[in-house]
Amino acid sequence: MKTFLFIMKKFIFILIFLFSVVAFAQQPWYKDSPMDYLWKYVGNPGFSSGTPTSLAFSPSGEPYVAFSDDAHSYKATVMMFNGTTWVSVGNPGFSPNETHNESIAFSPSGQPYVAFSDYGNNQRATVMKFDGTNWVNVGNVDFSSDAAIFIRLAFNPFDSLPYVAYDTWWNVVGATVKKFDGTNWVNVGNAGFTAGTADYISLAFSPSGQPYVSYEDNNVNGYRASVMKFDGTNWIYVGAEGFSAGDARYTSMAFSPINNQPYVAFDDLGNSGNPTVMRFDGTTWVNVGTSFSGGGWYVSLAISPSGQPYVAYTDLGNSEQATVIKFDGTSWVYVGDNAVSTYMAQWESLAFSPTDSVLYVGFSMLNSNKITVMKYDSVYVGVKEQQKSTISLYPNPATDKITIEIPEDQTPGQLSMMNLNGEEVLNRSFIKPKNQFDISNLPKGIYFVRLTSENTVSIEKFVKQ
Repeated sequence: MKTFLFIMKKFIFILIFLFSVVAFAQQPWYKDSPMDYLWKYVGNPGFSSGTPTSLAFSPSGEPYVAFSDDAHSYKATVMMFNGTTWVSVGNPGFSPNETHNESIAFSPSGQPYVAFSDYGNNQRATVMKFDGTNWVNVGNVDFSSDAAIFIRLAFNPFDSLPYVAYDTWWNVVGATVKKFDGTNWVNVGNAGFTAGTADYISLAFSPSGQPYVSYEDNNVNGYRASVMKFDGTNWIYVGAEGFSAGDARYTSMAFSPINNQPYVAFDDLGNSGNPTVMRFDGTTWVNVGTSFSGGGWYVSLAISPSGQPYVAYTDLGNSEQATVIKFDGTSWVYVGDNAVSTYMAQWESLAFSPTDSVLYVGFSMLNSNKITVMKYDSVYVGVKEQQKSTISLYPNPATDKITIEIPEDQTPGQLSMMNLNGEEVLNRSFIKPKNQFDISNLPKGIYFVRLTSENTVSIEKFVKQ
């Protein structure tokens, strides 16, 4: 029994996946198929008491999220996953006032920084950092000239200084970028350098340290996407201004580590509201594949270490669930199932872990305004296995009862049923090739069953309605 429990613990992190898997422990195995991976929860889903989501990684690989915490008067809170659970970094609700538009980034030395709009002072921009014990101000507080919207924080890889980009609407209209020089927040070029307001602003740095911003350009008919860069003296357009087909909401920008080209993703209302990705080839902005259909909000772009662009978004064509796609060199394809979440989601934030290049996505659950983080990782957790399906499971989806059939040579066996948190909800001996199980008392959701017999381990998923 102890041996069996040990084996079960070793597989506790195996979650659902699209196709069934069976392991032959005595045969060699090589992980070379997308079926070897699946989306699984990082800690408990809905672990926060606030939203939206800003996801970032420490240099040592721990995921962090920053958000407006409704359990603490909508003040800023940062949490990290310690390998077992999500814990607060410093005090929850550490900001003096209510905050929104949180953006988190790490200094090269590993200190987390958070920028936000301070609702206690006319929504002006403030940046704080965690000194190992407390959250302390970085330079002067509320340093923007007026209300800072769509704040983005990032560190310049060339000079290791924190930069913030934001949009302002009143005293100075347009985008402003500031950097912290060690004492004060100073302008990078002119304040309000865009011709009009710069909504959905995104900040990224070229490998040589040039700051770039992408945004929905209010100066261009149709609020199209524009990108500008700082040339050391002025902010200038990268390619044509307003290069998207139509209104470009939720712009998100990143640089390819392979060809150093900037990429920008956005929700393109000029293309039926579908997520669109474009790259600058040195002369003009060109489409990366064709726009993914279905319509999408809250677009977030990340590029893998091998140069593949990935996009997370709320999929309006699939019940507003969180979806992740990637460009395979020819077309955009789903990463895992066509929906990462099992419920409506918003404010997706996509990033690769710097230590193992595993893809993570954070999002807010629309029905509860709580944050969930998931990662796309190996289903095997280091166990050598080989794929083949032997389980027959029906009906699927199921409501009250579920029937499981296996070949006679796989009996007797032990069946375990787990939910998405990895918690075991049922454990039974499997004596006959065909068995029926009562699932009427299980909450609605996705489950997986794991059958262990003398020489095989079979896994399959089902949906409880």
